Amino acid sequence: MTEKSSAKRFLNDAAVFARQNVSVIVLAIVAVIFIAILREVAEGEILRLDTLAYQFFVVRLRSEWLTPIMEGFSSLASPAVILVMAIVVAAFAPGSKPGRCVVLNLACVLVLNQALKFIVQRPRPDGFRLVSEVGYSFPSGHSMLSMAFYGLLIWFIWRYETNKVMRRVWCATFAVIIVMVGVSRIYLGVHYASDVIAGFCVSFAWLMFFTRIVAPALMEETPPEKKQ
Repeated sequence: MTEKSSAKRFLNDAAVFARQNVSVIVLAIVAVIFIAILREVAEGEILRLDTLAYQFFVVRLRSEWLTPIMEGFSSLASPAVILVMAIVVAAFAPGSKPGRCVVLNLACVLVLNQALKFIVQRPRPDGFRLVSEVGYSFPSGHSMLSMAFYGLLIWFIWRYETNKVMRRVWCATFAVIIVMVGVSRIYLGVHYASDVIAGFCVSFAWLMFFTRIVAPALMEETPPEKKQ
């Protein structure tokens, strides 16, 4: 076997392995990012990422017309709004099982967020906040809630929506909301960028577990075939 054919076979095997273990690879990447950020934060460091994000989102982007928009995105992950939307999902989704999934998912994420905040105890950014917030900064609760709640909605829609176009439209919409909630928290000056990214990482890892193990067991049903 030539060196070229060996290299080609190795690449093919690696591609097959990657396709078969996408979840594991993604989870490993998320874990590495979170641990790297946590290590720096635990040492009391302000990451270069935080400085760059401050320069871009706070110094350059802040304006009178943009601030209300960012406040609007931030409110989409506030406990009050999430609670109302969770009630809507529980009330209008067929059966009681989607509602139970949403409630259990949010409850676990809230507990996880508060536990991490208590352990790390990172103070919030000071001196450039546009809104008042209390409590510790790491990880961002809004980021974790948005990823957990809207991410679960994406899972529901992708799994159970039979219309291919609507599936993509709604999933893309909720994905944008998740990202913009995180961006808004940096823009409003209540979180460092590392708080937001760490919150996304933790909540994404949780969501992978929840949608693979817990949610299917709660739903106890096979999703309908999707229309092509």
